Amino acid sequence: MIALLKYGSGLPFNRLQRLQGSLGIPLPAATQWDIVHAKAKVINPAHEELTRQAAQGDVLYNDDTNNKILEFMGERARKARLEAATLQEEQTPQSPADQEKKEKERTGLFTTGIVSPCADHQIALFFTGRQHCGENLGDVLCQRAQGLQPPIQMCDALSRNIPKELQTILANCLAHGRRYFVDVVDHFPDECSYVLQALKVIYKNDAKTRKQQLSPEARLVFHQTHSGPTMDELHKWLNRQLDDRLVEPNSGLGQAISYMLNHWEKLTLFLRKAGAPLDNNICERALKKMILHRKNSYFFKTQNGARVGDLYMSLIYTCELNGVNPFDYLTELELHAEELASHPERWMPWNYRSILESINTSRALSDESLDSPPADSALEPAGSR
Repeated sequence: MIALLKYGSGLPFNRLQRLQGSLGIPLPAATQWDIVHAKAKVINPAHEELTRQAAQGDVLYNDDTNNKILEFMGERARKARLEAATLQEEQTPQSPADQEKKEKERTGLFTTGIVSPCADHQIALFFTGRQHCGENLGDVLCQRAQGLQPPIQMCDALSRNIPKELQTILANCLAHGRRYFVDVVDHFPDECSYVLQALKVIYKNDAKTRKQQLSPEARLVFHQTHSGPTMDELHKWLNRQLDDRLVEPNSGLGQAISYMLNHWEKLTLFLRKAGAPLDNNICERALKKMILHRKNSYFFKTQNGARVGDLYMSLIYTCELNGVNPFDYLTELELHAEELASHPERWMPWNYRSILESINTSRALSDESLDSPPADSALEPAGSR
């Protein structure tokens, strides 16, 4: 329950401490951390198995959001003060190499969200630290089976979202491109309305494919037939605005048009590749889980605290994506820690109930055999006993 309140609903430890105190059952924040930290070690095999299975998905969505880890922020501040003091003592300027190294040193802190639909279920993963989401996605894909084809990767157009060493089929978020036009619709109502109406047709078509539960291949044919002509007309219209100088390139509308044209191939992958999604909205919704925690708790104290938070958020949000009760799931993981450690693939949110049923059935049969008398004793005459 502490994990659900903290990492599922964003309730900080100190607020829960005040609530418990007002109810006459003190539960210090330090004790809460000790509890969730100890249980994280028990349920960690489930998180590792989630990561392994997520790497096998045909489509992976990824995105970043900023975050804070006090341990790193304090380390950075101490390092800056130490460098300033050293320079003042030496009274010598930094060499160009040292200055370049300092500029390249990464100081940002991020939380990466990765969502992987696999078969009839979905997996959500979170990673908090210095790495960008492309690097975190690369770490996940290192566990991908060698015989599988490169997955489709859906993200926005930032270069840091792309794994450096592993190949993916890149698709960019159409909703992200649409947002540029929404931001300037008040200044360019006619032009933006044309673009937004065209994209509305695409999203209506995609909704029809979901309603009809079309296969990826059938969905591709549907979009090529019904969405392809609309996107072709939109592409011609966007080019004409710049080629005929109907729009100032440096204006808000001009920048929105340039973004669409520069990333057109990746924005329209759904017209050429079966299973390619339209947008990255599913990952952005997942990141709201971490944003809720950030708004209420403000930061993680240490990297280890961030790792524990990532573990719980991954398990909790994966349960929510699959319509599973996270309280029941986390409880069963703790109760069956030995089975989880030996066979984590049997204790995923979408299949653990069937394992529990088999365990309960075997126990019931075992109890019946213990309660019933031996088969040959029933044949013995009463006087022989």
